Amino acid sequence: MNRKALRIIIILIIIIIVLIMIASSIGAANLSISSTAKIIFSKVWGIRNFIDISSISPQDMKIVFDIRLPRILMAVMAGIALSGSGVIFQGIFRNPMADPYIIGVSSGAAFGATIAIMFAKGLKFFNLSLTSLFAFAGAILTTLLIYNISKIKGKISILTLLLSGVALSSLLTSVISFLMIYRTHDLSKVYFWIMGGLTNSSWLNLSIITPAVVLISVVIFFYTKDLNVLSLGEERANQLGMQTEKLKLTLLILASLIAAAAVSVSGIIGFVGLITPHIMRLFVGPDHKILYPSAALSGGIVLLFSDTIARIILAPREIPVGIITSIIGVPFFIYLLVRSKRQVF
Repeated sequence: MNRKALRIIIILIIIIIVLIMIASSIGAANLSISSTAKIIFSKVWGIRNFIDISSISPQDMKIVFDIRLPRILMAVMAGIALSGSGVIFQGIFRNPMADPYIIGVSSGAAFGATIAIMFAKGLKFFNLSLTSLFAFAGAILTTLLIYNISKIKGKISILTLLLSGVALSSLLTSVISFLMIYRTHDLSKVYFWIMGGLTNSSWLNLSIITPAVVLISVVIFFYTKDLNVLSLGEERANQLGMQTEKLKLTLLILASLIAAAAVSVSGIIGFVGLITPHIMRLFVGPDHKILYPSAALSGGIVLLFSDTIARIILAPREIPVGIITSIIGVPFFIYLLVRSKRQVF
């Protein structure tokens, strides 16, 4: 990684830290940034003994550390996962409008969450919400099903993969709609989950998703060089001795896993995995060794910013963060469609 790329990564990390401080200090109860910083750093091993929090009330400590901070960090992790997987899907499909949900991750997660909300509400597995577990399982099972449908003579057909993803997503959406009508008393809960939100974030959920996101992101990074070769075209990659089918399968599984982990705790949050890779591609170029980490960190920034708006725009009420990301993402998506139309004609 060159100095320019390293400088960009450092700048993005600094922006995330600053945003975490700002987001932790604002809400229904506003706190000063200095007080918020003291609360956060008082929990950091090695420096907590040097932080004086005697002037901060226990209530403020609880608001920042137990309520806001888990949600804020979850937004960062989910944003990293969604945007990082978006980079991979766009690289595999060589399609600028591909995102983490193109092969049914979102619809599978929504179906799993709907089943849990309607028929297993209140139940937990080792203190974990069954909604998140069912959503993760639904996303992975749907992805595997679509992969097997698209596999022709041992090879993945990208066109079949996309078409089967659209078809199965439509089917699952119809089933979800039927269930919502069948059990109208659960309609609002299902609808709110589908719109996307981080209201159920906790330190327990964060302790589970963070290692998964970090580990998978590191593994994906080691494949970015191969993804650069794959972006030249499968024929060219095969000529260079690359096992393209194995690479596509590996990256497809990794990107689906990291996207499913995010969706299982955040619900359906659209456009983060679509717009963020494009924005960073304008700044750092198409080299995936630089694009992947910078886009992933930028995804954390975008989702944290969007979730902060969702928390405060109608305070003390909240709106689903998926609404904010859609408002930001739809105009950009239309811009992509218009630009691709000009390139064709």
